[in-house]
Amino acid sequence: QVQLVESGGGLVQAGGSLRLSCSASGRTFSGYAIGWFRQAPGKEREFVAAVSWSGDSTTYADSVKGRSTISRDNAKNTVYLQMNSLKPEDTAVYYCAAGVKFTTIANRYTDWGQGTQVTVSS
Repeated sequence: QVQLVESGGGLVQAGGSLRLSCSASGRTFSGYAIGWFRQAPGKEREFVAAVSWSGDSTTYADSVKGRSTISRDNAKNTVYLQMNSLKPEDTAVYYCAAGVKFTTIANRYTDWGQGTQVTVSS
């Protein structure tokens, strides 16, 4: 099992940037793919971005493609999600998750963090 803690959320104006961090402990972090998901009030959880265990492969939801970058530092057991040009519709709780498979599908991830709130004001 991998324990995950998200940080870096907050309140930002539209057009601003945030860098979310996902710090891991427990089992060997470098063996896991990491995904970011988000859930806005009244909406279902949706995929945002994912990175393979090596960092060589990444994938993004169309809604954030071109505005976000996911990366990982296995030496620091941390995955980052840099989000730029933020929009009010990016407002949500953001979760990171670990899994053995590099995928956009939430239920393929086995370990989840508690989430960090991102609020983008217009």
